[in-house]
Amino acid sequence: MRRFYKGSDFSRVQSVAEMAALARHRLPDFAWEYLAGGAENEQTLHSNESDFAKIRLTSHTLVANHPPVLTTSLVGSSSALPMMIGPSGFNGMLWPQADIALAKAANAKKIPFCLSTVSNASMEQVREAAQDLDFWFQLYGLKNAQLNDDLLARAKAIDVNTLVITSDASVVGNREWDRRNFAKPRQLTWRNKANVLMHPNWIRRVMMPNGLPTIGNLNPYLPANEQSALGAIKFIQEQFDTLLDWEKMAKTRDQWHGKLILKGVLHPDDARQALKLGFDGIVVSNHGGRQLDGALSSIDALPAIVDAVGGEIGILLDSGIRRGSDIVKATALGAQGVMLGRATLFGVAAGGQIGSTRVLDLLQEELARSLNLMGVQRLDELTSEHLYLP
Repeated sequence: MRRFYKGSDFSRVQSVAEMAALARHRLPDFAWEYLAGGAENEQTLHSNESDFAKIRLTSHTLVANHPPVLTTSLVGSSSALPMMIGPSGFNGMLWPQADIALAKAANAKKIPFCLSTVSNASMEQVREAAQDLDFWFQLYGLKNAQLNDDLLARAKAIDVNTLVITSDASVVGNREWDRRNFAKPRQLTWRNKANVLMHPNWIRRVMMPNGLPTIGNLNPYLPANEQSALGAIKFIQEQFDTLLDWEKMAKTRDQWHGKLILKGVLHPDDARQALKLGFDGIVVSNHGGRQLDGALSSIDALPAIVDAVGGEIGILLDSGIRRGSDIVKATALGAQGVMLGRATLFGVAAGGQIGSTRVLDLLQEELARSLNLMGVQRLDELTSEHLYLP
């Protein structure tokens, strides 16, 4: 009978799916649900992966299998691989100092790393831990203009040169399965409390000695009695700017003099508008299937967006990346590379920096192997001619 590995030797983990199973084994139910779940019926969550699987690869034989060239540029940033670690919040629920572990893993692979507004480590802590990191910062649209300004000033002070605006989460998606873990806001059900007790290693790693970690970037702005991950959720939900629009984005473009990227684009018209406003790049994304259920998968949305902007703006893609061949498909359809979300989070949840590094290594190995088997020697050779689209 086939079984995934559940031990501590990460060299024996053979895929992102196997790392996900290991993370599932090590996390209490509520933390796993936050990491892995999606909105409503989870149609978009599942289609993010299944739509990649529908695309077939074409190949040429009798091509010398030299190590393929994987270096590239991601919206103007040099990267050793066509991938980076994207922003994600509350990672301290998965592993102590998970944000720093992810940043160090990215730095070691010479790829960019993007920190979330709602990270548990502050941007200053991350920069201190990885001083030569290609460091990007993700900002939500917040109602408090002074808070926004202060976050941007702090990012500039630590040499963040790329700002990513997340545009698709001003209204939080209907994540039913996540909410079922709580009897009322911020209070786990008795079943979930009992389940937490069945994970003593997680309690020891994450909860001791001070309970769930705080939200590092927002601590200066939180009431003293709300400086915790759960306490910050209420503050964040109150601060999300539900009236965020293109006019406000134009002001951000004027205010931020580094590279500016819009994350959450699924429609070609929005890509054109981002180009018009002077954004340097966009991320084709449905927020990992956590927002609008029934939305297009990112890979299905990509071709029309690539056609709309005609190579005049950098394009990244997230949501659904589980194999190196997925990166091949996204690149062949016109993305410069991918932002990794759950894939590297599975790794950090299973084993911190070692686990996330193993995920990056696996994706790199799969990417190189796929290109060799396709008879492709350089990433920039990839086009839609290398794909069979049903």
